[in-house]
Amino acid sequence: MTSGTRTSPARRGFRQARRRFAISATIAPIASAALLAALAAPCVAQGAAGTIEFEALMALLAQRKSGEARFSEERTVTGFDSPLRASGTLSFTAPDRFARQTLEPRRERMEVAGNQVRLERSGRVRQVTLDAVPELTALVEGLRGTLTGNGALLRKHFEVRLAGQAALWTLTLVPLDRTLASQVRQLQIVGAAGELRSVELQMAGNERSLMTIEPLPATAPAPR
Repeated sequence: MTSGTRTSPARRGFRQARRRFAISATIAPIASAALLAALAAPCVAQGAAGTIEFEALMALLAQRKSGEARFSEERTVTGFDSPLRASGTLSFTAPDRFARQTLEPRRERMEVAGNQVRLERSGRVRQVTLDAVPELTALVEGLRGTLTGNGALLRKHFEVRLAGQAALWTLTLVPLDRTLASQVRQLQIVGAAGELRSVELQMAGNERSLMTIEPLPATAPAPR
């Protein structure tokens, strides 16, 4: 009896885990770098009783300011006994160019410009389009909605939940696209006034990525 071209369950599981790993490695940097546009803003408008309003947050993001920040990330991935940790810098330049430069544990750089992703690692350069990972299409379009302060575009691709007050708010994005939702449970962004504090990505299979962010002053260049 031969197996033909059928793929074993173990191999399918490995491919699915590898794809989730690739998605988690791409989504968190894109989300956090895109939201760096709000880092330089002084405050977020408050509604009744100090609650934050979605429209006010979108207006803040619509200012499209550039920004830089340091990040530290802890990622829990199936098949690894301990969390994977990384640290480095994030940068954003309006309207759609953002980059993540990892300094530890090894140097690598990922830059997204429009629909192109450029990855530099170990002296090698790889360039792909976001379309190469279909699950990312709706996600990236939705995140670009936050980048431009387009609440309607954001709500087209996500169930949006905004909670808290201007001093400490949480934006939760739940994918509406069924294919994406099978890989990504939710993206949770925590901010304080106009500063982004953390981005947590919850994947299928109890995998997660938590990135904490420390904004850099506009006058201080990011370490190279």
